[in-house]
Amino acid sequence: MGSRRSNFFDLQVPFFVPVWRRVLLVVVCLGWSLFEFATAAPFFGIIFGSLGVFALWQLFFDGWPRSDDEPPRR
Repeated sequence: MGSRRSNFFDLQVPFFVPVWRRVLLVVVCLGWSLFEFATAAPFFGIIFGSLGVFALWQLFFDGWPRSDDEPPRR
């Protein structure tokens, strides 16, 4: 029982330290959002677009390291 609290929406985990994984997640979410809008499903387009923007913020602008060698900051 550690003192670290688990957060469902916390994307700053060691799995996403490599930059290519972060880019891939954002591109897939935003690409799927565009696909949903193109197929006349705006509800799911908004959901996936929101996930993509959230992932973009969490993985690139909210305290992540500048290189693959540094661990994410808490």
